[in-house]
Amino acid sequence: MKLSRREVVANNVVLIAFSLFAVIPLVGVLLSSLTPSVENSGGFSIPKSLVFSNYGDAWTQGSFGSYLMSSVIVTVAVVALTAVLGIFAGFGFSRFRFRGSGILFGLIVIGMALPSEAFIIPLYFNLRDVGLTDSYWALILPQTAQSLGFAVFWMRNQFRAFPLEIIEAARLDGASDTRVLWQIMVPPMISQIGTMLLLVMMWTWNEFLIPLVMIVSTSRKTAPLGLASFQGQHLTNYSLLSAAGVMVAIPVVLIYFSMQKKFISGVAGGISLR
Repeated sequence: MKLSRREVVANNVVLIAFSLFAVIPLVGVLLSSLTPSVENSGGFSIPKSLVFSNYGDAWTQGSFGSYLMSSVIVTVAVVALTAVLGIFAGFGFSRFRFRGSGILFGLIVIGMALPSEAFIIPLYFNLRDVGLTDSYWALILPQTAQSLGFAVFWMRNQFRAFPLEIIEAARLDGASDTRVLWQIMVPPMISQIGTMLLLVMMWTWNEFLIPLVMIVSTSRKTAPLGLASFQGQHLTNYSLLSAAGVMVAIPVVLIYFSMQKKFISGVAGGISLR
């Protein structure tokens, strides 16, 4: 159905309004990070001069090199584990029928609704008893388990939408289940898998509560936790706080924009068999 000119204009006005609502605060933080400290009162303002040294000062004073490296290690490990386990489990739930599969899948879906606050205390004592607190494993294992419910749910739906005729043809040619999965089904779903991994990456990178409870050593603190510590030391230095916030957010922003087309394609659905 073709939209009228008035409807097109109304849609554009609404989209522009929401875009400005989302973008203006981000522009304000970016400008604040480039404002001289003596001129920065915390409000939205255009600086008279740009001071890029705020980033260097924040990087040095806040030890963000160590924090960002910890976040990279944890995020890469969680994304890799979630990808492998989510693909295998999603394939199993979509193509195999076994006793209790429906109940097990229901439990996995219910686990998606559990916030970190619901299990953080027993999780801490369990990991402490096996000597894993204050280590990267104390961050990697719980966050992998936390993301796995969504990954299994997402991949199960994607695999169920895959044309059954292609799978049957591959099996008639003697392809094993592993070959069907990795050589027949996974390649056309790169956009959908990329969407899942991008969401898992953002959730893992921004996770705050689990590192706060599990990590004591400064060398293993993640970027959000380091940013909170830095904020406590520079409550009124808005320029350094803004610069630190930009540095913590920029990796996720860059990865999102580099994968934007695949993300939109994966959300919109559809499997490319070309």
